[in-house]
Amino acid sequence: MTNPGFLILLLTSYKKITEAIMNFAVITSGGKQYAVSAGTRVKLEKLDGKEGDSVMFQTLFIGDTEGNKIEMGAPSLGEKVQGKILKHFRGDKISIVKFKRKVRYRRNVGHRQHFTEVEITKV
Repeated sequence: MTNPGFLILLLTSYKKITEAIMNFAVITSGGKQYAVSAGTRVKLEKLDGKEGDSVMFQTLFIGDTEGNKIEMGAPSLGEKVQGKILKHFRGDKISIVKFKRKVRYRRNVGHRQHFTEVEITKV
């Protein structure tokens, strides 16, 4: 016997997932492409701007599953997706080690990439 509370939870989460999928876009930032929809949070390479600022992204593709509409750019549609900068942070440290045996050659370099977390507000 199934729990009715579980079914209600399952249906509400399904509704949220389908609403998120209805309007989506493919944006480009930092030479990479990201599939986003309104309300999603994306970790991008560092963007100029302060926390709370609004940013616009180059849009390559917009899909609307509700009305079965698709807009595709050649190469882009312009700046149609808007986001809000939530925070700037640095990623985990990675260690680059170079070593050659018998010649006493060792190099150890660390690196931490700068990132920006952005919430997509409008597609």
